[in-house]
Amino acid sequence: MRHVTDNGFADRRKAADEAKKQLLKKFAQAPKADDPELAAKLAERQANTEAREARRAERDRLKQEENERQLAEAAARTAAAELEAKAEALAREEADRDRIARVVADEAERKAERDRRYAARKARQR
Repeated sequence: MRHVTDNGFADRRKAADEAKKQLLKKFAQAPKADDPELAAKLAERQANTEAREARRAERDRLKQEENERQLAEAAARTAAAELEAKAEALAREEADRDRIARVVADEAERKAERDRRYAARKARQR
């Protein structure tokens, strides 16, 4: 199907020239590097970037502090557990020594009682 308008070479050339003029006009209207609005936008972007970096650094610092706190707590718990285990071992050792001392004392008492009975029996026989 043919178009109603005939697009000849001159029409296409005219359309291309018109498009080129519009692009040049758009480029001419674009903000220049020394434009105060553009400078303000760039400064705002830079400020946002710096603020974002500051927040990220603060988050990283807080995470690091939290990790250090958790490590310190874990070390304290480990030290407390070691002290508790050492105290329990000392208590068991003391209980064992006490039990051994009681057994030795009971054995000595039984031997003394046995010797007393033996001496009494010998005294009766004389």
